[in-house]
Formats: sequence, structure tokens, C-alpha cells
Amino acid sequence: MSLYAWALAPFRMSEKREAARLSGDLIAIALMAMGLAAGSAAQGAPQATTSVTVTGNVADSLSLAVTDLKRYPARQIEYALRNSADDKVAAPMRRYTGVLLRDVLASAKPTESKPRQLRRSYVVATASDGYEVVFSWAEVFVSPVGESVFVVYERDGVPLGDDEGSIALIATTDIRPVRHVKWLQRLTLRGE
Repeated sequence: MSLYAWALAPFRMSEKREAARLSGDLIAIALMAMGLAAGSAAQGAPQATTSVTVTGNVADSLSLAVTDLKRYPARQIEYALRNSADDKVAAPMRRYTGVLLRDVLASAKPTESKPRQLRRSYVVATASDGYEVVFSWAEVFVSPVGESVFVVYERDGVPLGDDEGSIALIATTDIRPVRHVKWLQRLTLRGE
């Protein structure tokens, strides 16, 4: 073995180990992806929701049906889903009826164990099919975004159909519809 080959031997071994580690990582990622695909296929069709629960860092956990949501100040919302690929309107403008997410969360009385803890809190909106989206507490309560996030229960003057569940969540100012939650089942306020 030449002096040159001897000097580079540790690097070549490191390259081989790195290649083996990377291929192992790729195999693990592929197996996880296959498991996720199988899990979502096994879930089948989402369950239409008839109520939404509010839990987490709140004084009063709530379970709200559409009749309960109708007791909050109602808002009429003009909203059209956008195509996430090209930002074009993907569906006709629809008229939703619902309530501000902020009002629903405030009625559950958010709590904090330390001063200013709510500033570091976030809300997880979960659908019956497991889909989840997140809003920061500040987004909902102290920014203009909070005026555009709704828990909705009617579309075009009639109750939401099974294609959205009885209750859904929409964020009308989001550029893409990734935080449109059909079959809304749970709102959880979490913090540190």
C-alpha cells in the first residue's frame, strides 16, 4: 500500500460508512412512507362530524354541536377554494355561515400557568380523518388573521353536507387552502 493510499484509507472508509448510512436512511423513509400510505388507505372515508370539542389549556372543555355554534355571533363569509398549484380559483365562490375561531376558543377560557404563556400557545384543529392544522395563539387573538378564521356550519344557506362534515374550519385569507379542515372534530389549545 502506498503512502498516498494509506493516508486516504480513513476517508474512503468514512465515505463507505456514509453511503451505507444514507442507503439505510432511504430504506427507512421508504418503509415509513409505505406504512403511512397503508394507514391512510385503511382509514377509509372520513366520519362526518356532528360536534367539535375544545380541549387543552382551557378552564372549560367544550363539546359544541351546530345548535351550540348558532348561539355565537354568526358571520357570513364569501369564500372560494384556490388551486394550490397556480393560485387560480378552483371552485365557485360560496357563502359560508359560521363563527370566529377566536370566539369559540375564548368561550372555553384559555388558561396559562405562567405569565405570558398564552403568547407561546397554539391551536391544533383536527379532522375526523386525522388531518391537522395549526394556528398560533397570536395569529388568532392579536393579528388580522384572527378575523378570517371561521368554524363554519352552513354553505350557501344549507347545512354542510357529508363532503365537509357538519362542522368545518376555513381560513379565508390563506393563499393556499391547506388550513381548510373538513370534518372538524377537535380544537386543542396547547402550550409549553
